[in-house]
Amino acid sequence: MIIEKDPEDSVRNEQSGATEDAAGTERNISGEEIPEASITDNQKDQPEKEKTESEQAEKEPAEGEHAAEAAAEEEPAEGEQAEEESATEEPAAETPAEDEQIAEPPAEEESATEEPAEGEPAAETPAEDEQIAEPPVEDEQVAEAPAEGEPAAENKIPVKRKRKTVQEVEGESKNLDDVELPPVDYSGFSKNDLVETLALLIDNRPPSEIRNDVDRIKVFFYKKLKQEAEERKNKFLEGGGTLEDYRSWVDPLEARVKHLLDKYRQKKTDFNKVQEAEKYENLKKKYEIIDKIKELVNREESINKTFNEFRLLQGEWHSVGVVPQNAVKHLWENYHHNVEIFYDYIKINKELRDLDLKRNLEAKVQLCEKAEELLLEPNPVNAFRVLQEYHNQWREIGPVPNEVKNEIWERFREATSQINKRHHEYFEKQKDAQRKNLEAKIALCEEVEEINLLEITNFREFDEKAEKVIALQKMWRTIGFAPKKQNNKVYQRFRDACDSFFDKKRSFYADNKEVQQNNLQLKIDLCLQAEALQDSTDWKATTDALIRLQKNWKEIGPVPRKQSEKVWKRFRKACDHFFDSKAEFFSELDSSYEDNLKAKLALIQELEEFEAGTDVQEAFERLKGIQRRWTEIGFVPFNRKDEIINKYRIALNKEFDRLKIGDEDKSILRFSSRLENLKANPKASRKIRNERDKFFTKIKQLENDIVLWENNIGFFTKSPNAETLISEVREKIDSAKKMIKILEEKVKMIDQSGFDDYNR
Repeated sequence: MIIEKDPEDSVRNEQSGATEDAAGTERNISGEEIPEASITDNQKDQPEKEKTESEQAEKEPAEGEHAAEAAAEEEPAEGEQAEEESATEEPAAETPAEDEQIAEPPAEEESATEEPAEGEPAAETPAEDEQIAEPPVEDEQVAEAPAEGEPAAENKIPVKRKRKTVQEVEGESKNLDDVELPPVDYSGFSKNDLVETLALLIDNRPPSEIRNDVDRIKVFFYKKLKQEAEERKNKFLEGGGTLEDYRSWVDPLEARVKHLLDKYRQKKTDFNKVQEAEKYENLKKKYEIIDKIKELVNREESINKTFNEFRLLQGEWHSVGVVPQNAVKHLWENYHHNVEIFYDYIKINKELRDLDLKRNLEAKVQLCEKAEELLLEPNPVNAFRVLQEYHNQWREIGPVPNEVKNEIWERFREATSQINKRHHEYFEKQKDAQRKNLEAKIALCEEVEEINLLEITNFREFDEKAEKVIALQKMWRTIGFAPKKQNNKVYQRFRDACDSFFDKKRSFYADNKEVQQNNLQLKIDLCLQAEALQDSTDWKATTDALIRLQKNWKEIGPVPRKQSEKVWKRFRKACDHFFDSKAEFFSELDSSYEDNLKAKLALIQELEEFEAGTDVQEAFERLKGIQRRWTEIGFVPFNRKDEIINKYRIALNKEFDRLKIGDEDKSILRFSSRLENLKANPKASRKIRNERDKFFTKIKQLENDIVLWENNIGFFTKSPNAETLISEVREKIDSAKKMIKILEEKVKMIDQSGFDDYNR
């Protein structure tokens, strides 16, 4: 960028008779000439009315609001998966879920604002949490551009007017419109409350003050609307309805909200027109003040009186509001030109002049210090915004002593350059991150599209691929935003691919209803066989028969979802009845309990006197032998059971800890001990089967985690600290595999103990 010169240069050149303005040119920091029309008449030089930056900014929210409204109706915000998002639910084991789609945040929220081009006014830039700055609202004024030769930041952003606090207003006015109100939490409002509040705000407050409230009300209203629609659909489906029969519900409040938003946008348009008219009126007033300053040099009165009148005109000048952006440069040049003529003409008292220059220097030194403090601001966007206000203040201050003019200006310019550099680097990093996110999202799209190309011919394979697609959808939600131009396109590509897969899955299940009915009949036959065996007292033969039935159950494919849970509970009830009866029978065999008690006490004493020696492996085998002998002994009297088990565990764990056995072996040995102890419980059969179910659930969860982590490794290779991330993920994968091995060993121990369970 080109840093413009100190505004005092043009002032002093006028005073010393320089030909810079007369020649119509000036030079930038590179020495290049910049043509500029000379100023001969105030009204003649007044530029034609053009659309100002604030007008352009006002147009952008209108489009953004329509986009936000549409997005709120179609897609909830990213990160609110459970409450607001149309998140894909995992399909049931045997039938497709009704809403196997993913949700994506609205486009307007996930596109980062690109850095403005050099010399152009910059819109507010996104904060560090990736939220995108919106165009300036009505109560934001665009900072005036510096005069020819004045310092300026590389980009200009909207500067928000400072609102008065409640305490400041109390002594001045009773008008509550002047009071800064705290933000309202609309999350607890009902839809009716949100609509009534929206209507009240639009009818009673200017649009410049309610933009954030309108946006938040709109977001919360459409979130609630979507949530209610989902609840109605789920309730309809749970009641036995089908997705094809469901008809969407139209809330009458939505039409009123759209009407109110149209009304709000019209009020904003009218408000902007009034604001623009005021700017041109202010421009007219400032030219009138310049004319009055011109007339001062023709007065024949005391210098003090003339100077006081000049000061009044200066105060009046600064009290007039902002003017159109395209008129700022010529206006300030004209103003400074005539001020210097006034100073030269009246030959103001040197001491008064020096005092004025000294005060200006002190003010500019303070601005330099404040600008340098901004270098410590962690948020480069905030630093850039504040810098714009400092540039406005610098322009207002006026000239400083000539001997320090260049020094003070270079100091301020250097701070400005560094802040602008940080601001530029911040956006470059965001763009780079978004490009990487786009690549990751394209890779996910390609994976789903490859799945869609497969010829899937059975239920099991469809369920496996459905889990894979759902895992990819979860991974999608962990990836940040892509560049604005490609974000919606890549999201639609991913969504279309997912929709295509789940449509094929639903179609396959619909075409195979007859197979599911046959499977249902086979499982009903197994239920009848299990019910015929449930009262048998031939424990060994019946146990083997039920185990065979359980294995047959696993081999049968899925059944219709409505009957799945019912037939499963029937089968399990018959099996549980037999195994509970068997456990109760064996728990009553206590004739040899006292002998068993003595034998187990002897083993406990042997553990307490155990000497490991130097051979750890040999000691470990001896401990395993003690465990086997313990399990072979049998039950003890019920009233001594807990006491004996606790003593045994304490003694055994003490020896395990002393031998420093690996965690894997230690876990398996302790579970073996616990498994044998459970046999003393009358309800041991059911407890052990429940334990087995938990192990299988944990194994499946760990396997899914491993798949997800292994997929993530491919994306981490593009990260600057890829090696560290990949190392951490591989450690997680190794740990999960070890845990799976331990759990599988425990399941095997349960199966070998005679308490095998079955799955649906």
